[in-house]
Amino acid sequence: MTNTAQRLSYKAFGLQINSEFPLPELPTCDDPGILGAISVTREELSSKWQEIPKLSSHIGVSSDHEVMFQVPEIAIFSIRDGHSIVVSPFAAADEDCIRLYILGSCMGVLLMQRNILPLHGSAIVVNNKAYALLGQSGAGKSTLASYLMDQGYYMISDDVIPIMLTEGVPLAIPGYPQQKLWEQSLQHLGLQSSEYRPLFKRETKFAVPVHNQFHNEPLPLAGVFELEVKSEGSVAIGPIQGLEKFNTLFNHTYQKLMIDRMGIREWHFSTLARFVNRLPMYRLSRPADGFSAPRQTSLLLEAIYEGVDQ
Repeated sequence: MTNTAQRLSYKAFGLQINSEFPLPELPTCDDPGILGAISVTREELSSKWQEIPKLSSHIGVSSDHEVMFQVPEIAIFSIRDGHSIVVSPFAAADEDCIRLYILGSCMGVLLMQRNILPLHGSAIVVNNKAYALLGQSGAGKSTLASYLMDQGYYMISDDVIPIMLTEGVPLAIPGYPQQKLWEQSLQHLGLQSSEYRPLFKRETKFAVPVHNQFHNEPLPLAGVFELEVKSEGSVAIGPIQGLEKFNTLFNHTYQKLMIDRMGIREWHFSTLARFVNRLPMYRLSRPADGFSAPRQTSLLLEAIYEGVDQ
């Protein structure tokens, strides 16, 4: 661990992260990551925020590969050229909330600046291969991943899944050993919320460390499961085919609204096109009510080991 007066070095998303902000969720490290090193620093950004061309009231993009966004009462963030995240906190800003933005929105933009595809979901390990669980907020991605870990499987990332292409093969890069679970999910899984830290003040979502079941090396991405919630019916699974595969990965790209704003649509399209048709994809639906993770797990594993009728 590199320990200077202002910075500590951490490992996540294939990067060595040299940060002036404490990031206790992350393991420390001494070596550059497989994707290199970045910095997270503190700097006054008010003047720069006024000057940068705005795409909206809260997002600015400059021609020299810099993206800035402002979160009221929290901070102004700047992500520069895939190498640095600069944070200008507002007075009395919640440090936990600042960290959520550093490890979430900022990291999603930074990965795209480095031509790494960030998918929104959780990734689990089956037979030494990675499988992505994608879906809208509330679809149950983290809950299903947590149930799979309870059955002995390992997690490779939660919330942001970095995907790197090596000779056309998509590799899932490890995030960091923590899950974010709603209180209801903790209850379903037999966990006590009092044992975990809320992500930030008054939040009912909790940080759950998973150090003992975290896979910390890249693995080939061998399949994708899109989770969806239906108002009625039973748990069901079916294949995703044709152009719908492309749309699935597009819709679940982390920070997808930034793709056109950053002028990287051509890169995004060509990246997906290089592997999307070779990747098995399934849609796993569940009813809104009840705890159906056991049945979802059965169908997911059946699809991995035996496939699903087309």
